[in-house]
Amino acid sequence: MAEKGREGTPSFQETERYKSLDFFARQVVEGFITGRHKSPFHGFSVEFAEHRLYNTGESTRNIDWKLYGRTDKLFVKRFEEETNLRCQLLVDHSSSMLFPVEGQGDVDHPNKLTFAAYAAATLVELLSRQRDAFGLTLFSDKVDLQTEVRSSVVHQRYIYSLLGDLLKPVQPDKMEKRQTSIADNIHLLAEKMHRRSLVVIFTDAFVRQEEHEALFDSLRHLRHCKHEVLLFHTYDRDKEMELNFGHRPVWFIDMETDTKVKAFPNEVAEQYRQTMQRQMSDIKRHAIQYHVDYVPVDVGRGFDQVMLPFLLKRSRHY
Repeated sequence: MAEKGREGTPSFQETERYKSLDFFARQVVEGFITGRHKSPFHGFSVEFAEHRLYNTGESTRNIDWKLYGRTDKLFVKRFEEETNLRCQLLVDHSSSMLFPVEGQGDVDHPNKLTFAAYAAATLVELLSRQRDAFGLTLFSDKVDLQTEVRSSVVHQRYIYSLLGDLLKPVQPDKMEKRQTSIADNIHLLAEKMHRRSLVVIFTDAFVRQEEHEALFDSLRHLRHCKHEVLLFHTYDRDKEMELNFGHRPVWFIDMETDTKVKAFPNEVAEQYRQTMQRQMSDIKRHAIQYHVDYVPVDVGRGFDQVMLPFLLKRSRHY
């Protein structure tokens, strides 16, 4: 973790790292909200508590008309006010998220981790403007870092400094090998979050086929605990789905284990593509089944082509 100044305030070196990320997030949010009044998230939230009989003369705003249709009696919904929205941002920073390496730190042509960092920063900016609380969790094969959930400006700057650290350039031959254990980490976090939250997950979901059921079970765990879940599924369609590497033998290297396989891309592309599409369809189907908002992210399309349509879509729901 980077060095901090007094009382958790980022040091000068940290401030320099996140300046561009902070500026970018502000630009995206300001462009999105110009001329708009709806938020892409719940701001101040209320939770249904009970029904009571309608009293003549009071507002009809909260009458449950569906219940009236079943009982022929007027009942009013009562609500309990809650705190502002609490958001947990979960970023997978395992080694596979650094693909393609040349996109590290480049918002115009991002790799998976760079997209996740800028997207998370943008959501932090939105949440901050709504006076909502947010926290950041970085995970790989374990939970590597977890912050408090707060809404202060100091906390926002601290989150930006942590996200800025994810944008540091890496040398492939010096890259730390970090594997991922998505399901175990989500289960752990679901147990620790005792208040209903919006949980936003950024991951490439690179797990073996036999681990998919565990992933689905962890998403079901979050929903069972009444959390709202957004799953940003990051991938590079051109290279990770289509295997567009030309008609020559290529060494394929697992970035998490360093396992190497030499193959002709055009000879294995069709079978590989079908397998990947089947896995993505499986994740999407289970996400819909569990009422998880599933967002496929082809990082090759660039940041704006993914995040802005997503924010516009969300804003129409509220």
